[in-house]
Amino acid sequence: MRARRTPGIGAILLLAAAVAVLASGGDGCNASEEPLDRPADDLPSTSAEVVRVVDGDTIEVSIDDTTEDVRYIGVDTPESVAPGEPVECFGRRAGAFNERLVSGREVRLRFDRERRDRYGRLLAYVYAGGRFVNAELVRRGFARTLTIPPNDSHAALLARLEREAGRAGRGLWDVCVP
Repeated sequence: MRARRTPGIGAILLLAAAVAVLASGGDGCNASEEPLDRPADDLPSTSAEVVRVVDGDTIEVSIDDTTEDVRYIGVDTPESVAPGEPVECFGRRAGAFNERLVSGREVRLRFDRERRDRYGRLLAYVYAGGRFVNAELVRRGFARTLTIPPNDSHAALLARLEREAGRAGRGLWDVCVP
């Protein structure tokens, strides 16, 4: 008959790590990355009501009875409404997906270092119902990343999501990119 072995310290530590990952709701992958459904608490923010979806990466919102154009930070969707320009591959789909995510909803706008672009639009990370919209657009293949320093607080997360979407052939990566 074989003698029973007591688990070693390595096995105990491995088990403890697995329990910690499962208890936190993660899968162990990218545990240090920001979750897609929780806003970063260290960025200034405000609430706004979406009054119109312009396209895949731009919306109009109402903030304190003032209408503002908001351009999503860190992402670029194919053009669908640029005057004098043809609609780009996946542009209408990106706009329609953004519409499903935010149209008519109250959203949380989180700002980075620069609040406005050269066109006067607010620049923001957008959260709807707790969902990080910028990241969701990239994750689902409706947008590519567009990092413009100094607004790069979530660049690493968005780049990782873009790589994953590209490898999986999601969205525009399946239809538009050879």
